[in-house]
Order: sequence, then structure tokens, then C-alpha cells
Amino acid sequence: MSSSLGSPNYTNQDSSIFLLLGIPGLEQFHLWLSLPVCCLGTATIVGNITILVVVATEPALHKPMYLFLCMLSTIDLTASLATIPKLLAILWCGAGYISASACLTQMFFIHAFCMMESTVLLAMAFDRYVAICHPLRYATILTNTIIARIGVIAMIRGSLLMLPCPFLISRLSFCQSHVIPHTYCEHMAVVKLACGDTRPNRVYGLTAALLVIGVDLFCIGLSYAFIIQAVLRLSSHEARSKALGTCGSHVCVILISYTPALFSFFTHRFGHQVPLHIHILLANVYLLFPPALNPVVYGVKTKEINQRVIMAFQRSLRAGIKVSE
Repeated sequence: MSSSLGSPNYTNQDSSIFLLLGIPGLEQFHLWLSLPVCCLGTATIVGNITILVVVATEPALHKPMYLFLCMLSTIDLTASLATIPKLLAILWCGAGYISASACLTQMFFIHAFCMMESTVLLAMAFDRYVAICHPLRYATILTNTIIARIGVIAMIRGSLLMLPCPFLISRLSFCQSHVIPHTYCEHMAVVKLACGDTRPNRVYGLTAALLVIGVDLFCIGLSYAFIIQAVLRLSSHEARSKALGTCGSHVCVILISYTPALFSFFTHRFGHQVPLHIHILLANVYLLFPPALNPVVYGVKTKEINQRVIMAFQRSLRAGIKVSE
């Protein structure tokens, strides 16, 4: 790619084509940055497929907590497929051209899946609340029908909240630069290129983010307040440790998912002195790390999954030895 195409001042005359720059200021490190992206992408695919296969093939794991985990793994896999291939193309060979329709489609799926993931994390907090605060009613409250409905609600909520954004952007005109200083079609990165009145886009984007992150974090915090209150009533120290231990994996996943999301959200809107490449690196951490680390957390901290993954690995190892003999 010529230097004129890689420059932030490049102006695309074709209004139906955008150019994703990658990480401006770190172009010389793009090839090196592709290595952790490849590792995280591989970990995402292997880890989440392992979770899905283990839960699907083990009837003992057909419980609400593990079914929610399967929803989370499915969302993580799909969201990664919407970002990593294009990201690697940009880092490897500067292939940043993307059509306007493909850009809006990528934007919709990335943000919609992030909203769906937040809804599933909220459902998992509710699962832990019912399991600890109302254990005798657990099986009657979280039935398979209710779990399926929660999954449908997560899909509808994420899709409906994100659906207006591409339409709001499609009404804008991009009369100057069509160069997006980012690795993917992030909502605000595209809106900032528009020439017209972008206040509806900004207000709606902020409102949707607050509705998801704000409401879900508040409800998750409320669930854990009730959980801690119930645990403190237990007389046995062993019972308290066991009850809190069942929440350990979910708490770790919440921290992994929401911490980079909040950093990215606040630096993007209020950190005007933060360098652009820091904004973009935080946005990529938010997209790449949770899908790769979530299966590791549940695989390490959840005894049932840990044991079955080890058993499956041992079976495949023995089968490989027999074949070689």
C-alpha cells in the first residue's frame, strides 16, 4: 500500500468505501501486534469450542449455569469472527478498505454482540442469586424454558438497541475524509467523520451504552449484595466459603469483561488528552481479551468443567497412542 493511502490525510472520493487505518502512530509495529491477536484469536476459538463440546456431550452439565456459559461462548465466538479476520488483514498487509454496507454491518454485529454478552452476564448473576438465596426453588425458577427465553431476550435486546445506529449513520454525509483511524468500524469513530449534525448519533450511542452497562452493572451489583447478605447469615465458615466459591468464576468474568469496556468508554468520551493509539488499543483489548480468557477462567475455576476437559484430553491422547501403534 502506498504511503498516501496509509496517511490520515488521505481522502477517499468514493462515498461507498471507507479505509480502516489500524492503529495510527504504531504502524511500524502492526506486524508484531498481529502475533498477540493471532494467539488471542486461537485461544478464543479453541477455548470456546471446548466449552461448547464439553457441556453438550456431558448430561451432568446440562444445568442453568453451564447453559448460560454456552450462550456466552457462542456470543464470544461469533463476535470474534466479526472482528479478527479484518483486523489481521489490516495488521498483516494494510488491507483496510471496507465498503460502507460492510462497515455498518460489522458495527452492528460487534456492538450488538457486546450488548448480548452483557445481558448473559446479568443472567448468570441472577443464576447465582437464585442458587444461593433461594436454593430450594432453583430448579422451579430456572427451568429450560426460562433459560431459552432469557437467551431470546438477550438476542432481541442487543439487536433492537443497536438497530437504529446504522440507520442514523446512513443518513449522514461524509463529505471529507473516509479514513477511519481504527481497526474496526466502531460507532463513534465513524460518526466523527460525518459533516452534518451528529448529535442524534452521539446521544443515542451514549444512551444505549448507559442502558446496557449502567443498568446491567447496577443489577449485577444488587444481586451480589443480596448474595453477600445471604452468605453472611450462614453459621459455618465452610458453607460460606463454598457458597462464595461458586461465584468466583462469574466475578472474574465480570471483571475481565467490564473493566476494559469501562476504560474504553470513559477514555473515548472524556479522555481527550489520551493519545489516539491508546483509545484504539483499549477498544481492541475490550474485544479480544474477554472471549479468550472467559473459557480459561471457567476451565480453571470450575471443577466440573476442569475434570471433564482433562478426561476428554486423556481419552484423545490414548486414542492417538493406539492409532500410532
